[in-house]
Amino acid sequence: MSKPDHESLSYEEAKRNKRMKWTIGITAFVIFQVVVAVFFVLVIMKFKSPKFRVGEFDVQTLNVGTQASPSFDMSFVAPIRIKNTNWGPFKYDATTVSFIYGGVQVGQATIPKSKANFKSTKKIDVNVTLSSTSSSNLGSSELITLNSQGELKGKVTVMFMFKKTKVSQMNCTMAVNTTTKAVQSLSCK
Repeated sequence: MSKPDHESLSYEEAKRNKRMKWTIGITAFVIFQVVVAVFFVLVIMKFKSPKFRVGEFDVQTLNVGTQASPSFDMSFVAPIRIKNTNWGPFKYDATTVSFIYGGVQVGQATIPKSKANFKSTKKIDVNVTLSSTSSSNLGSSELITLNSQGELKGKVTVMFMFKKTKVSQMNCTMAVNTTTKAVQSLSCK
């Protein structure tokens, strides 16, 4: 074999190696782009309903009637929490939270229109006054069991262009001890 033939063979081999490197590079880039796109769709673009809850609170005033005329008046500052687990802000409309005792609404709190930032919890303290004049099932019990219910509607925006409407429900049950004037238990669904 002559020298020029050997050089042309190594030239062809170098060309083939260069093409192989380009093919591997392009394939790796395409696979990387697919992985990024799948991650983006499965993690970032997953819209979830924010959690809408009432937290533990201290009763400021509590007046309980007698067994002959069962009633109660109560006031407290309700810590409302809106936990946004999305990768974009949650802008919600004004709403009300109803406090229910024995199937009857005894008070409500107004939540103003606002925004919960991405991956954060919005904290709102709301003054609440409850009043029940005909609490026939209060009796001699030391506990007042209240339910708080509300619905929060708003939009989650991801990357300033993808918007999705979400609705969060609040359904919390709390037991207030009339002797200690403290929340004894609180659970939210």
